[in-house]
Amino acid sequence: MNLLITGGAGFIGSHVVRRFVQNYPNYHIYNLDALTYAGNLENLKDIEDFPNYHFIKGDIVDEPFINDLFVKIDFDGVIHLAAESHVDRSIEDPLAFVRTNVIGTVNLLNAAKKLWSNSYVKKRFYHVSTDEVYGSLGKEGLFTETSLYNPNSPYSASKASSDHFVRAYGETYGLPFGISNCSNNYGPYHFPEKLIPLFINNIIERKSLPVYGDGKYTRDWLFVEDHAMAIDLVFHKGKNHETYNIGGFNEWQNIDLVKLLCKVMDKKLNRREGESEKLIAYVKDRPGHDLRYAIDASKINKELGWKPSVTFEEGLERTVDWYLSNSEWLNHVTSGDYKEYYKKMYS
Repeated sequence: MNLLITGGAGFIGSHVVRRFVQNYPNYHIYNLDALTYAGNLENLKDIEDFPNYHFIKGDIVDEPFINDLFVKIDFDGVIHLAAESHVDRSIEDPLAFVRTNVIGTVNLLNAAKKLWSNSYVKKRFYHVSTDEVYGSLGKEGLFTETSLYNPNSPYSASKASSDHFVRAYGETYGLPFGISNCSNNYGPYHFPEKLIPLFINNIIERKSLPVYGDGKYTRDWLFVEDHAMAIDLVFHKGKNHETYNIGGFNEWQNIDLVKLLCKVMDKKLNRREGESEKLIAYVKDRPGHDLRYAIDASKINKELGWKPSVTFEEGLERTVDWYLSNSEWLNHVTSGDYKEYYKKMYS
């Protein structure tokens, strides 16, 4: 199998690439990434010399490039993770999210449709999305695969649009597809602008921990390696033209999560208990902030036998240990030096 994984140098993508390269030695895994600010080839140093791994630098927004790539390599499947994903950035520059998340997705769909039209049977286009397309929940209830879409940020609106295009290509052209919508991920190799890696780095450096509003926004958290395992199952065993929601059954209010992280970090750094918690600073809320996300993952559990392998407390401790043991990676990311790795290895 020739398998294209887009966004494979990013946080979730690198874990998916690693899993497929290591678990399927007979597959040729092609990692396509534009290496924008969050794409980091240092995430994949441990598998870059595997004979079944191939890196391609390119942008899914570049339609001629994507078309040529699909002609050059006869892909049997696509796992599409490449996306702009930070809500705050989407508020500042919505069009960047339209270009990558909508137009980029349609470019991939068009290339697949054109090249696969006579051999759909063994092909599969798997689109990885987010629970944010469903909007915000109240204090009760869970998102299911049939929940109505109600995106509240430019980011979630762009992902909702891409979901609709994937489904439309399946219905209109018969393109074989699968979609999954996942809750918040955390774990190793996470770019330090998202909550957990940002606060780990800030606690190390004794910097302020900015918490939006009253800190009572609730999210469902999933360890990234469990997400990669779910993607593996959906790609290989998921039903065609179906959506699977992937969640951790693991809700935390932001402020409670931050306080737990502070407690873990104080212990790991041999600091006095409560020292890091003093760094918490409540800041002005962001526009359109969704109150609560929570996923009902019973479908993927019943049909494919998937469930999270670690508790949040276990996963958080593993995550903290990884960042403390990989200070060079963290220093390269925060300083921007990680961008030089591509030049060093691939120029």
